[in-house]
Amino acid sequence: MIIVKRILVPIDFGQTSDAALAYGVQLARMFGARLHLLHVFDVATGIREYPVPAVDASDSKTLDQLAAQLSGTERRELRPVCESRLGAPADEILDFASQRDIDLIVMGTHGREGIARALLGSVAETVVRRSACPVLTVHSPERDVFMEEVRVNCATQTAS
Repeated sequence: MIIVKRILVPIDFGQTSDAALAYGVQLARMFGARLHLLHVFDVATGIREYPVPAVDASDSKTLDQLAAQLSGTERRELRPVCESRLGAPADEILDFASQRDIDLIVMGTHGREGIARALLGSVAETVVRRSACPVLTVHSPERDVFMEEVRVNCATQTAS
């Protein structure tokens, strides 16, 4: 029997993490698990100003934004643990999962392919390869809509 007591959903405030959070919420309900939300300030790529602005990983505004990703009912029901960290996202996600004894990571993936993947790398791919616990990756709903439009356009052109 698989026992899932703690679920981690890394949040970058984008569509893919929104999709992952929806899965995380449902899985937390199914397993009666504790939901952990983590935002990582990527200091390597996220800062483009000089002098470097101060970034505080314990900033209450960020923690409030994490909690606001859930409805009031979900917050009351799931009592999520919200945290933020500074550093390389993949490393921080893996460290967090190890330190908190996370049983499942649910995270969004941008689904980059080819040269974009080679140039930009993939946080999700690194987490999947190095994680000691299972990782569920969720694609952006926008990607699914795009692919459906491509299929419809191809079918229409073929029929003409």
